[in-house]
Amino acid sequence: MEEKLIRVGTTYLPVRDVEESVDWYVRNLGAALSYQDKQKAIINLADQSFFLVKSQQGQTANFHDENGDIQASLTFEVDGVEALTELHSELIEKGIKTGEIEDRGHPGRNFIFNDVNGNMFDVWSELSQHFRKK
Repeated sequence: MEEKLIRVGTTYLPVRDVEESVDWYVRNLGAALSYQDKQKAIINLADQSFFLVKSQQGQTANFHDENGDIQASLTFEVDGVEALTELHSELIEKGIKTGEIEDRGHPGRNFIFNDVNGNMFDVWSELSQHFRKK
């Protein structure tokens, strides 16, 4: 079958407070703000748009797997273990809830971090071929 979908353009993330969330993403991850009102904001980060949507209390993008473990719904990629280690240290220095660097039995290394709303994200040291520097 011919590929019909080209890329993921937007990811929607639940947030408690739009203004606080925009500030967090801009300050901590270098996101660029495109639009903001009281109910939502659009930020650009990692070659993608993210809609930060004011949600009901306790909502996150996380989910529980069949073993009951909480999982991130999104993985960011960096270019190599050195870049992963550098980002890991930077997030810890900023006081962001950040897990240990892990070897999960596949190529590369990973770690988890949480945003101000409890949304959990994975970071992987293996950059997709399409984004590698030529």
